[in-house]
Amino acid sequence: MAALLDKRLVVVSGKGGVGKSTVAAALALGAARAGKRTLLCEVNADERVAPLLGHPAVGADIARLEDNLFAVNVRPREATREYVLLQLKFRSVYDAVFENRVVRRFLRFIPSLQELVVLGKILYHVKQQGPDGRPAWDLVVMDAPATGHAVTYLSVPQVILDTVPPGPMSSEAAWMRDILVDSARTAAVLVTLPEDMPVNETVELACALSAQVKVHVGATVLNAHVGERFSEADVEAAAAALPSLGELARAHRARAEQSVEARARLAAAIAAPVSCVPRLYLPHFGRSAIEQVLTHLQQLLRGTA
Repeated sequence: MAALLDKRLVVVSGKGGVGKSTVAAALALGAARAGKRTLLCEVNADERVAPLLGHPAVGADIARLEDNLFAVNVRPREATREYVLLQLKFRSVYDAVFENRVVRRFLRFIPSLQELVVLGKILYHVKQQGPDGRPAWDLVVMDAPATGHAVTYLSVPQVILDTVPPGPMSSEAAWMRDILVDSARTAAVLVTLPEDMPVNETVELACALSAQVKVHVGATVLNAHVGERFSEADVEAAAAALPSLGELARAHRARAEQSVEARARLAAAIAAPVSCVPRLYLPHFGRSAIEQVLTHLQQLLRGTA
């Protein structure tokens, strides 16, 4: 498999509650430790990534978390401001027009505009160059919206190209689309749990990304995977010794079987490697949990799975 460290953009998505932000944080941390200058982007979210790594929430301005690792929460209003200033170059024009309350209300009703500027802000960083002409960021990790919302966001450039006549807006959409569909630069990582509904949505998301958006799916992450520990004979022996212990062993065996089935379904339906992150039993889910998750994602980062 291709190493995620060789990409310029990694898009992490999945059904809400499956550990998407956890995986995004772990991948970004691993890339930074590998020497990649990494930018971790949340999309208009109640910030979770920086706190997961043990840092305060960062807001809409890029903030340094630690060596090689930076983070930002990309929100529509701030992204619109930055995008327009990049185009107009004049702050006075922006303040006069786009800070007008009536204009702001009107802009909210333009189809796909907010999604375009948010995505444009993130993809701008993918192609951003420093004063020496080298990429400002070696890797951008996008903690994308969940499932269907992710498809909507990533589809916006192509939708605009299909519906808007040639001009500045379609030109912006074209370079964004080109980055997203370039498998040498961009890969999606889909996160799921070993349960029917998350696995079904992950398979549907992979199909939508491949067929509609043309984004390459680089890997799937089966989070909270439960490994097999007890044979049927072990379960019977535990039940004979203590009924409640037998019930616990039987429940664990059922979850392990569910994990095996989920992995098999993902491998059969999605042409991408499956990486398993074990279920963690921790009193507090923070930096130590991210460190443990990272140990199971190193192969994805380095392409050795």
